[in-house]
This record gives sequence, C-alpha cells and structure tokens, in this order.
Amino acid sequence: MEIAAVANRFPAPSRPNIVFILTDDQDNHMGSLQHMPSLQKHLVHQGTTFERHYCSTAICCPSRVSLWTGQLAHNTNVTNVNPPWGGYPKFVQNGYNDHHLALWLQQSGYNTYYVGKLFNAHTIYNYDSPPVSGYTQSNFFLDPFTYQYYNVSTSKNGAPPTNPVGKYSTDIVAESANEFLDHALLDDGSPFFITLAPIAPHALVGEGSLGAFDPPQVAERHEGLFPEYKIPRTPNFNPDSPSGVNWVSKLPKLNDTILDYNDEYQRKRLRSLQAVDEIVESVVARLDQAGVLEDTFIFYTSDNGYHIGQHRLHPGKTCGFETDINVPLVVRGPGVPAQRVTQAPSSHIDLAPTILQIAGIGIGDKKFDGAPIDIYGNETESRSEHAAVEFWGFGLAESIFGRETGVPIYVNNTYKGLRIEAENYGFYYSVWCNNEKELYDMKTDPGQLHNLLSSRESRINATINISGKQRPLGKVVDRLDALMMVLKSCKQQSCVHPWKSLHPLGDVQNLHDALSTEYDEFYSEQVKVSFTNCEGGYIVESEGPQSFNTFDGGEGGVYDALEQQVLANPNWSLWE
Repeated sequence: MEIAAVANRFPAPSRPNIVFILTDDQDNHMGSLQHMPSLQKHLVHQGTTFERHYCSTAICCPSRVSLWTGQLAHNTNVTNVNPPWGGYPKFVQNGYNDHHLALWLQQSGYNTYYVGKLFNAHTIYNYDSPPVSGYTQSNFFLDPFTYQYYNVSTSKNGAPPTNPVGKYSTDIVAESANEFLDHALLDDGSPFFITLAPIAPHALVGEGSLGAFDPPQVAERHEGLFPEYKIPRTPNFNPDSPSGVNWVSKLPKLNDTILDYNDEYQRKRLRSLQAVDEIVESVVARLDQAGVLEDTFIFYTSDNGYHIGQHRLHPGKTCGFETDINVPLVVRGPGVPAQRVTQAPSSHIDLAPTILQIAGIGIGDKKFDGAPIDIYGNETESRSEHAAVEFWGFGLAESIFGRETGVPIYVNNTYKGLRIEAENYGFYYSVWCNNEKELYDMKTDPGQLHNLLSSRESRINATINISGKQRPLGKVVDRLDALMMVLKSCKQQSCVHPWKSLHPLGDVQNLHDALSTEYDEFYSEQVKVSFTNCEGGYIVESEGPQSFNTFDGGEGGVYDALEQQVLANPNWSLWE
C-alpha cells in the first residue's frame, strides 16, 4: 500500500551525483526522524520514505559490509564488529577491499569521498595496512577513538592520524562534506559519490564514559533540547509480562529509576542528531547553490536500529525485533516522487545494486544477494515480500543499569530470522541457536508481544488470517520455515527469489501462492531449520541442515549447498 503526492517525474541524468548519509544506531520507532526538521523539509517532503526497509544483521560492521557489497553476512563472512569474526581486518581478509560500491563507482569515472566511521577495528595502527581502496578523498574516524565525540582520531587522505581534541566529531563530518563538495564541484566532467557517516547517535565509548557505553555526547549548542520528550509508551514498552524467547524472556521489568535514565538517554540521542540535521541543511543548500541539486540523489539511512525499553530491554541493538532491524531509509533525487511513503519491503543488500543502477553501471559479475529498489514509484514493478535476518554472537546492554545487573552481555544471541510483509499479511519468524522459535503476526501484533509458537498446545488447533482466509498455523509455519531454509545459506538469485529454489517451475511467487493445499505434504515433510551449536560467527557445521527439498510438479528433489549455487545462477534455464 503506497501513499504518494507524486512530483513531476523526469528521467534521471545518466551520471547523477549521489550523496549517502549513514548514521549509526538511529532508531525508526522512537521518533528520531520526526525530531529532525531539515531532514523532514528537504528529504521526507521532497522524496520517498521506505517504511519497511531492513538491515539484515542488527549490528554495525556486518550491516555496513552488506550495505557496501550487496551481500548477506553469511556470504561476506563478516559477522561481528571485531576479529576474528568481523571488523576492518575481516573485510580486508575476505577480499572486499577490492570489491565494494565506492571502488566500482570510482572505476566507472565517479569521484568518490568518505568521511566518518567506516568499520570497527579500523584503527590508528592498521589504517594504512592496507589503505581503504576506492576513494578520491577520505577522512576516516579510527579506533580506539571512533566513538569519542570530542576526542576522535582521523586519517585524512591516508595521512598519519591526528586528534583534533575538543572538536565535535559530527562537525568534522560537516567540514569534510564542504571540502568534498568544493573539490567535486570543480570537476565539471565527473559525477560524485559522497558518503557522510557521523557516529551519532551511537553511545559514547571509551574515554569520557563512566563505563563501556554511555549516552552520546551532544554539541553545546544543542544541550537541553527536547526536555519533555519521553520514549513512546507503546504496548511493548516495559510490558507487564515478559516477551520473546531465550534470554529476552528472562528480563526483569524496568523500574522508574531506569525508565527515567532511558528517557534522558534517548533525549541525548535526539540532541546528538541535531548536528546531523544541520549537515542535511548545509549539503542541500550547497548543492542548490551550485545548481546541481536536481541532478543529485540523496540517500539517508542507518546501519541498524535501536531499542530502549521495548521488551524490557536496556539500550542496545542485536535483536531481531522490529526496533532493531527496521531502519530509516529516505531517498530524494531526479524522478523520485515527493512525499511518497511505501510499505514495499527492502533491505540494505538492495542499496548497492540500486546505486549502480541509477549510476548507469551494469551489474556484470558482481555477486549481489539483493536487487535494485523501485525508487521511482513504478507500480508495475513487483517487489519481493521478504527480508532475510541473521545474527551471530552476543547481545549487549549499553547502559549503566545493564552493567549493574552483572549481565551486560547476553550470550547465545545467534539466530536466523525472516521478515515477510505484504498488503494483507505480515510476519516475523525466527529460529534461535538453542532451537527456540518465534512467530509474530505483524498486522495484529506490531509490537511483537505474542509469540504464536510459545507452547505446543497453542499451536495444535490455532489458525491465522492470511488474505481474508483462516489458515492452520502449523501449515503457515511449515512454509515460513522452508523459506528460511533457503535464505539462511542463499547466494545471489536464490536470495532474491527464494521461492524459485523451492518451486523451480516458478509457479509460486510468494507466501500466498505457497499456501495452496496441494503443497501441504511437501512442506510438512520439508527439512526444518535448526542449529547444532551456538557460535560467535558463521560456522556452517553448527547451522544445521544445508539441504532442502524442491517441488517440481509433484516430483521433489534435494539440493545441497553446492547445488543451491547452481540454482542462484541467473543463466540457468529454470530462471528464464
């Protein structure tokens, strides 16, 4: 379902400019976008908002690598924020310094620029071993100072790191944005791609914090804003009864002292975003002054979402809940409808192919697990209804109260998830590494409070409404599990069109099609998603079965992980 006040559409220039603004840990469910007036004025009101946009892994490094490569984390094998499972060294080790979006754009003639945080474990010691490829100019924030708002360390264009102590880090992003635009606009022959990646509203980490994580520091000019703000008291906010499974279901209710702390925590997050909002204002004004605003796409998103208080959770991310995986995405640009709001699901793995498409660059041999998003509002273009979700490792309470409980880290936070969204139905389904399962009806339970799989008894005779018909709950779960069975180790086209891996003849396009009773036996006997062990990273041997059955006119087959790669080949005859 889409709402649009469509602007006059005109074809995008063949080589448009692109500005990509990437915040860190920005929520999509506590009103942060509504507290950014310049973003509302210049992007939301002049572009399209994608309300069902998702990160596939709710933590920064895996999500950012997926964003810049168009691949899911189980394919990049960058699954955490630090070695051995993630961070900049893992990005380099796995070959992605030679295969990422900015490099492809640069090779095609774009001037490319980056300022701010790239990845964790990109440090004052390894920033030049090797240097990040693909950028005409850069100013990278470096660990261990990345999250220190007034003591950030940066390397500018590969030079040795400096610490501009006392300068607010988001203002450094603003200064570099102006410098990059000055440089880019001097070159009339080359389009530009600029990434602005402030750390706001990420927690303060390191020097200046009382512990491991504390609320973000705020520019002095924004101190004291929003004194009356409180986190929305939605039904899933600090609920009377526990929700979720695994460690989440064991969380105690938060007391008033913690709730007051959390409200102020979020106020500081909103204040920290005001300097980002000023960047939006200055960039749009500069582009307009140069006469190139109407030839420039502006993307605004975050690496992952954030929760504070929902499901009794202390501040943090890493969960499969909507608060953590549903992230902001607003796009403005030539041909993009103004004031359009779309519910079509999309994911970070779709953004690299989207940007290459608008830049007029062919996909070639790039191994994308996503597909270009319809940013132009062409209703004739169909979109998949699914987003794959996955996580490995631990959950973290980013709060002094989380630390006081003695359990700031929640182990066994490894899971596979699946988000389905269509006009008449929506679900979140997940299987955890301890083999507990969750299923939420997102149309009737958007806060994800009522796990439909909480007990065997509740499943036996339960039904669920899909497209106006009551369907047996177990039959629906069989289909969702089979879809996740494909997505949990998919590659390329099998990630984009997972139903074709289950139904190679192409006669099943979505969950609604799959619910035909002729497939009941096939799905009830399908291999089920499970884990044999909880791991801190992607260890295939611990991720349960890798083969699944296919339906082919009643004659099934079994495909293993290698054959799934054949299924992913777009030149294979059954994909035609």
